[in-house]
Amino acid sequence: MHSHSDEHYTQSVSTILIVDDDATVRGVVADYLRADGHTVLQAGDGAAALTTIAETPGLDLVILDLMLPKLDGLEVFRRLRPSHPNLPVIMLTAKDSEADRILGLELGADDYLTKPFSPRELVLRIGAVLRRYAAALTPGETLQDGDLVIDLESRKATLAGSELNLTLREFDLLAHFVSHPNVVMSRTELMGAVWGWNYGDSTTVTVHVRRLRGKIEPDPSNPSRLATVWGRGYRWEPQ
Repeated sequence: MHSHSDEHYTQSVSTILIVDDDATVRGVVADYLRADGHTVLQAGDGAAALTTIAETPGLDLVILDLMLPKLDGLEVFRRLRPSHPNLPVIMLTAKDSEADRILGLELGADDYLTKPFSPRELVLRIGAVLRRYAAALTPGETLQDGDLVIDLESRKATLAGSELNLTLREFDLLAHFVSHPNVVMSRTELMGAVWGWNYGDSTTVTVHVRRLRGKIEPDPSNPSRLATVWGRGYRWEPQ
C-alpha cells in the first residue's frame, strides 16, 4: 500500500496518471495539473495504463477514461484494484453512459466527470479526493458499535473480529455514519461531509450505501444498521 507523508501533501505535489486515448484531452489536463504543481504521467490505452501503474510505485491518483482501445476503462479498473486497493480513481465518462458510471462506482471509483468537462473542475475534484485520502484523523481513536470496531488511525474496520474489505471512501462513509448515530442524513449532506462536494450526482452516495450494506449487514435487503428514511436519507441505528 502506498503511504503518503504529511510533507508530501504540504507541498501539494502528487503523481497523477491520465488515461485517455485523445491526446488533446491528455495534453490540456496535463497542462492544468502541472500548473497546479503535480507530476503528470500519460497513457493512451488500457494496456499502457496498467503497465504504467505497475511501474510507478509512488502513484497518487488515476484519471481514467472509460472508452479506451485495447482494454476499456472498467476492465483496467477491475485489474488494478486487487494490487492497488487504495489508489484513488476518477473516471471520465460520456454523458449517455450512466450504466458504466454506476458500474464504475460499484467497483469503487472515487468520483467521475462527464465529457465534455472543465479542466479546472477536474483539478478541483482531484484536490478534494487527494485531501480526503491525506486527511489526518486523531491518532489512536476508535469507534465501536456492537461487534463493529473502526480504527481511525489504521483505517481498518472489523465486524465480529473479521476485517472488512472496504475502499477508502466506504471506510469514510462508515466512520461518518457510526460517529453520528440516530441522525438522519440526506444524500446531499453525505456528499458534502464524505466527498467534500456541495453539488454533484447523489447516485454516488446511493451506490456506496448499497456497497457498504453488502459488507456490514447480515441481510442487505433488510438492513438493521444502515436504515433508509424514505424521502429524507439514511440513519445509522446503533446496536
